Amino acid sequence: MSNLEDLYREIILDHYRSPRNRGELASPPAIRVEGFNPLCGDEIVLYLDVNDGVVTDLKMTGHGCSISQASASLMGAAVKGQTVEKARATILTFKQLMTDHESTLEHDGEPAKVDLRSIGELAALQGVVKFPVRIKCAMLAWNTLSQGIDELP
Repeated sequence: MSNLEDLYREIILDHYRSPRNRGELASPPAIRVEGFNPLCGDEIVLYLDVNDGVVTDLKMTGHGCSISQASASLMGAAVKGQTVEKARATILTFKQLMTDHESTLEHDGEPAKVDLRSIGELAALQGVVKFPVRIKCAMLAWNTLSQGIDELP
């Protein structure tokens, strides 16, 4: 299992050191949404551009811990190009991964509730559930995205 944990750690560090989708979009037409975690000071400003029901572009600025910034980068890579409906489903899957602590494990031969193979690099963040205080860090970008989608006309 340590090889897998090492791989996940490398994915998180890569997205923290070289975040994807950094920058700003003109607002409007992009929706601008701010997220803030008062417990640790993590901040994100998300710019969301949706055309014909598809997330055509997504940019972010902000600062915070490695978990919040890596999660934001992974989120952007995961939802850019998806339909809004698929982006909502991805948000729900990620929330389940972060809040249903047993969802990542197989119990008594029962399949896991979240199929880690189906979520790609997002699975790298599954270890966050071992540290409940860090879950809010991982969720910041996702909650901000959800708010932005809710603000779509």
